[in-house]
Amino acid sequence: MTPGAGPGEPTLRLLAVLAHPDDETLGVGGVFARYAQEGVGTYLVTATRGDRGRFRGERDGPGHPGQEVLARIREGELRAAAAVLGIRGVTLLDYGDGRVDEADPREAIARIAAEIRRVRPQVVITFAPDGAYGHPDHVAVSQLTTAAVVAAAGPAMEGSPHAVSKLYYIVSSEARWDAYQAAFKKLTSLVDGVEREAQPWPAWMITTRIDTRAQWNTVWRAVTCHDSQVAGYRTLNELAPEHHEALWGQQEFYRAMSVVNGGRRTESDLFEGVR
Repeated sequence: MTPGAGPGEPTLRLLAVLAHPDDETLGVGGVFARYAQEGVGTYLVTATRGDRGRFRGERDGPGHPGQEVLARIREGELRAAAAVLGIRGVTLLDYGDGRVDEADPREAIARIAAEIRRVRPQVVITFAPDGAYGHPDHVAVSQLTTAAVVAAAGPAMEGSPHAVSKLYYIVSSEARWDAYQAAFKKLTSLVDGVEREAQPWPAWMITTRIDTRAQWNTVWRAVTCHDSQVAGYRTLNELAPEHHEALWGQQEFYRAMSVVNGGRRTESDLFEGVR
């Protein structure tokens, strides 16, 4: 049954399209938790299983279980975190970790568009064009998802067309980046011999700020599900509750497209103009 088509299915639906297991929690965990608690249907598409990631801080060596095992571990962590956050459905595209930009674009766009048509969300969330800190997978997912939003509304695909009402990019102000990197590490991505760094968005470009202070405890429980990735971050375990609230208590977005609202006033609800 198509989400929203039958009794008991949520009328409002949100779909996030992201790159790796843990992006859903570290990136937009507060938003998932808040809207799930409000009765919104929340769904997730993840492009990879994160098989080329570190395992408890190790890139390789005797403590690393290998890519195949790590992929299974991280999928399990993803599904556990999704359950904590109240995500109703998780779809894995199974592209290679670190190689999403090598995927056939027509095929990848069609697969994401098919998920949009299946879930029929009013709101779609993905990475900003800069990929947060230039991560090639994030950049690719941003481009593919943006194209898929357009493709899903057109007639040239299987299934019933669906027009998304709003498309959002995940962004961060300087204050949020400072808090995030203090808790984790300086976020960089080495691409073609060039080091890319996280760049904050100017405050005037941030169209939407979502208050998720009431959800920080839920987000933290979801973070701990990703043990293979966060076990090495002692700083997180030592944070006082008020610092956790500061870290997870607000999520920032750029409203890339809306057919239901506009203007300069900062939004406090992703579904403004839809409800």
